[in-house]
Amino acid sequence: MTVNERAGQDPEQQARAAALRLLARREHSRQELALKLRQRRIPGDIIERVLDDYEHEGWLSDERFAEVYGRQRRDLGYGPVRIRSELQQRGVQIWPPELAHMTESEWCEMAIRAREKRFGLGRVEDDWPEKARQARFLSQRGFSAEQVERALEASAGDTSD
Repeated sequence: MTVNERAGQDPEQQARAAALRLLARREHSRQELALKLRQRRIPGDIIERVLDDYEHEGWLSDERFAEVYGRQRRDLGYGPVRIRSELQQRGVQIWPPELAHMTESEWCEMAIRAREKRFGLGRVEDDWPEKARQARFLSQRGFSAEQVERALEASAGDTSD
C-alpha cells in the first residue's frame, strides 16, 4: 500500500493530476513523465494507463516533444550528435523533421557560429593546444568530426553574415 492510498487519495486521480501539472509546464517525453510519476510512488500499471490515455487525447506526444526539444537545443547552439543523444536518453527515437531537413553545410555554419561566439575566428592551424581546446568544445556541443574540422578551418574573413 502506497503512502497516497493510506491517505485516502485515489492513485489514478493523483497520477492524472500530477501528469497534467507537469505537461502544463512543458512538453515531456513518455519516459520522462513515467519516471516522474514513479518517483511519486504511483503503481506502474496506473502510470501506463494514464499515459496511454493522455497520448490518445493528444496531451502527451513524443513526436511533439522531439520537435520542441530539438529546436530549443539547436537554437542554443548544440549539434546533431548531442541532440540525438539527449533525445535517446529521454526515450525518444524520433528525429524531428525540422532538424532532418537541415543540410550538412547548415550544421557546419552552426559550428562556426558556436566557435566564433566562444573563441572568435582566429587562425589555430599552428597552435595545437588551442586547436585541440576548441575542437573539444565543439565536440562536446555535439558537432560531428567533419563539422568541427570545417569550423576550425573558418577564419574571420570566411563568414557570410
